[in-house]
Parts: sequence; structure tokens; C-alpha cells
Amino acid sequence: MAKYETLASQIKQQIEHGIWQENEKLPSLRKQAQISGYSLMTVLHAYQLLESQGLISSRERSGFIVTAPTRPSSLNNMQAADAVSINDFVYEVLQASRDPHMFSLGFAYPDPTLYPRQHLNKSIAAAAQQISLTSAMDNFPPGNEELRKIIAKRYAARGMNISPDEIVITAGALEALNLSLQCCTRPGDWVVIESPVFYGAMQALERLGLKVITVAVTPENGLDIAALERAFQNYPVKACWLMSSFQNPIGYSLSDEKKQRIARLLETYDVTLIEDDVYAELYATSAPPLPIKHFTTNGNSMLCSSFSKSLVAGYRIGWVAAGHHCMHIQKQQLMTTLATSAPIQMALVDYLKNRNYESHLNQLRKKLIKRKKAMAAFLKENLQNVATIHIDDGGYFLWIECQPQVDTMDIYREALRMHITIAPGKLFTLNNEFAHCFRINASFELTDARRALLSKLTRYIQKISV
Repeated sequence: MAKYETLASQIKQQIEHGIWQENEKLPSLRKQAQISGYSLMTVLHAYQLLESQGLISSRERSGFIVTAPTRPSSLNNMQAADAVSINDFVYEVLQASRDPHMFSLGFAYPDPTLYPRQHLNKSIAAAAQQISLTSAMDNFPPGNEELRKIIAKRYAARGMNISPDEIVITAGALEALNLSLQCCTRPGDWVVIESPVFYGAMQALERLGLKVITVAVTPENGLDIAALERAFQNYPVKACWLMSSFQNPIGYSLSDEKKQRIARLLETYDVTLIEDDVYAELYATSAPPLPIKHFTTNGNSMLCSSFSKSLVAGYRIGWVAAGHHCMHIQKQQLMTTLATSAPIQMALVDYLKNRNYESHLNQLRKKLIKRKKAMAAFLKENLQNVATIHIDDGGYFLWIECQPQVDTMDIYREALRMHITIAPGKLFTLNNEFAHCFRINASFELTDARRALLSKLTRYIQKISV
């Protein structure tokens, strides 16, 4: 089969699967050449072949349009898109949360007053005294050896055998996630993400020019595993970016049984797992949750986490337990950020060795549980009959589901006028599916002043819900 026939066959299958809908414009010749790796002439011949088959047509100044009717998609709870755009709105919301006069319920990190600032400052000072001329080299990828050993031992305490040699220290979990995505995909590849989803996933997909398949996540049942399998069956999926514990934004955690099922699917369809596990330490149960990686056997998974949610946000120290992708991750890091801050890595080693991290975590979990319950109770009382407050064990987010006719962008704008930030549903989706929802950061103490502000906001929500 000639190259142009191979490409034409691929596009025909995409049309049949509903990836390209009737009257939808196909990528331009140049863009299709970039995506497929074929020459412009090969793409042109492929399009001409499809046109002769009546599947597409050329329209002046519009390019090639799909003309053949496509069968209705049977992929319930799953959507596909070949372009992602989220950056502008993310920037707007994050900038608003920086205002010190705001009650930042849209903030992604826990209340900064919950961090052990004095102990961390002592560790920074101790690290500064230890820095030598060789410190930078000692902390190059894969990162500080002592820090990697400490992280590996913490995994071992959870029943997971992760070698320090497969851990790469990064500038926060987001760099770990981005490097993981880069090392297993190329522009134009298909990647599965959740919906709603952490906006950082959409930003990464947009930056890397990847195609996205979204699989539904609900507060009642978590990830739709049947839809996930249909995605694997119908698309050449290269990677799957999931958050299985305390999912951001809805807070749901998958059971071990569901995590095992997902692990089996990933291995059956040879899909790389990129797992965001940044909230794992913030559990409200007697034992920490196990990630999907724990149930995998082939090493084709990358588990990403950080100290940003559990210890300190500003240090920007994360890591990826990369399995057999470890060396590729290190090379990617050397070509982008070069290395993670040596003094900060050393400061964390000092803190984790000489301060009581477990004591801090125990206190942090208790305060987060107490504050989350207080916030949920307040909102349930003040939004009864007009909104559902979803609360789960662990983490510090609440997912608020308003009535279908409510646009939470209106709530977002009104909240800003009241000096409150929230995270509207638009932030976590590629469409308007969650326009009636928003996320609340419940890690802040509900003082009298904050209760008064929230009372104003809930009265506004009551008003527009009538």
C-alpha cells in the first residue's frame, strides 16, 4: 500500500469512529503533514483519494471538509478533541488568587499558615552552611541521592517497592507530569485524561500539540472504567494521565479494586500511565491510599508527586517514580530545566532527617479534616435546595454542583467583586459540561469575617438559582 493510501485509510477510520464529524474541517495540508510525518504531496494525494470516495470535499478558502455522514458515536462518557486551549483562563484565575486581599477559595494550595515555616527556615539555614562547590553537580538529575532514598523509604512504608534509582527529583509535580508526558508522546498522539480534570493536564496537552480523549469522572462513582476501555479500543492511545486518589477537582478516590482493573487495562492495551499522586499524604482514613502504579507489573508507569501540598508550596520540589522511563526523564530534564535547585533539595533532606515530618502530617490532616467539614456544613446550610456539596475523605477541595441553569462564571465574577476567588467549572473542562459547578478550597479557617463574606456569596447563588 502506498503512503498516501495508508494515510487515507487512517483518516477514513477516524471519520468512521466519529473523530471527524460531517461538515467539520480537516487539518490543513501543512498541519496534517506535521501531525502524520508525511510530505505535503502525500497528504494532498490522500485527501484527493478521500474526495474521490465521497468522504470529503474541497471548498474554496475553507480547505477540506468532511461530507460523508458518520455513524453516531457509541462512546458514552467519552469525548475526543484534536486541539486544547485553556491557558488564558487559567492565568486569569491564578492571577486573581495572588491578591493578598482576596479570600482565595480558588487557590490550589493549602492555607500557607499550615506549613511548618520555622522548621523549614532552620533547614534552609542548615543547607546553606553545607553547600560546597560540588553541591550543584551532586544534585543534578536524577537528583539528591539522600532525598531519593528518603522518598523510596516512604513508599516502602506504604507497601510499595520503588527503588531510589527510578526516582527523578523535579521542580514540583507539574514538571514531573510534563516530563513524563513528553517522554512517551509525540505531537499528534492521543492521550486520555479525566473530565473534569486538573487544568495543568490541559495546559500540557496544549503545549505539546497532543490530541485528547476525555473520560468522565463523577463524585458518585469516580472514573468511568468502561468508557476508558472503549477509548483504548477505538483510538491509538499512547498515554493516560489519571489522578486516582483525591481527584482534583471533585475529590473522589478510586477503590483498590477499580485501580486494579485500570492497571490491567493499561497493560492489555500497552498504554503508558502518568499518575498524579500529589494529595496521597492528605488522607482522612487510617491508612494511605495506594496508587494505580502499585497494581502494575510492566514498569510502564510514571508516578508523580511532590511536597508542595503536604509540606511547603514555595520550595517547588517534586519527583517522578519513572520505572523504565527513568533515563529518558533525566535526559528530558537536562535539556529543559537542567536541574532542580540544589540548596532546596538539601534543605528538604535536612528537614526530613532532623525534623518530625510525621508529626506535621498528623496535625495537618486533622486540621484539614476539621476545616473541610466546617466549610461543607456552612455551604450545605446556606445553599440547601439550590446546590449539592460533594465532600470526600482526604484532600481539601469541595466540589459544588449548582442547578443546571446556573452559570458559575457569573458566580466567579460576582465573587471577585466581593474579594473572593473560586475555581469555576470552566477551568476543568474542554467544553461547558461543568458550567454549573465550581471548586472550593476548604483548607482555610472559617473566621467570622470569612463567614460574612461567604454568606453574601451564598445569598447571591440563592438569588440566581430561582
